[in-house]
Amino acid sequence: MIEVRGLKKSIRNGSRTVEILKGIDLSVPRGQFLAIMGSSGSGKSTLLGLLAGLDAPTEGEVLVEGTDISRLPEDKLAQVRGKKIGFVFQSYQLIPTLTALENVLLPYELNAKGDGKKRAVALLESVGLADRLHHYPVQLSGGEQQRVALARAFVLDPPIVMADEPTGNLDSPNGQHVLDLLTERQREAGTTLVLVTHDKQIADRADRRIVLRDGRVVSDEDGKKNGYGA
Repeated sequence: MIEVRGLKKSIRNGSRTVEILKGIDLSVPRGQFLAIMGSSGSGKSTLLGLLAGLDAPTEGEVLVEGTDISRLPEDKLAQVRGKKIGFVFQSYQLIPTLTALENVLLPYELNAKGDGKKRAVALLESVGLADRLHHYPVQLSGGEQQRVALARAFVLDPPIVMADEPTGNLDSPNGQHVLDLLTERQREAGTTLVLVTHDKQIADRADRRIVLRDGRVVSDEDGKKNGYGA
């Protein structure tokens, strides 16, 4: 589903070049739940952004279902992101002037034909927000906003969902609830899930986890072989 070859990312900081990723090779099969771990500054969020096509690598390739998204023009890249990749941000990234239902419907209206309202309502109901359809983000708690973001990520049935610290801004009960919902949707839809986290308990639920350190993969473990995973 995802193939990464020789991936490098560097940025200029004044007169010097800072290497964030130093050559990543990675293959993620269809339907796998992959957790990416690492300390702050290890490059894990940068890697996720490159996998999602939100940023471009300095060197290397990112292939999604055989298409090298790192070389696509912006209009083609937007199509791939819109139809193949759902994203759950730590900070929710909901549009404040849209209701919960309208936020979930937005990817559908931008990337699909027909009426997606029935599916959007069903998804919001599945994450426990049947009575919050017409509430605006400011009227929702952090946990509720993240559940709206989760429903939005799945509204187009994307083959891939990526999540960047999706429970990072939530207290433990809400974080656990969001994680349960995310993994439940992933299993039901057979989605490939790539999740960045610093929390070992979250990573332990994945099929596989990799650890980054100083821009390199230093560990790649099969969760089920080590007692992790579902």
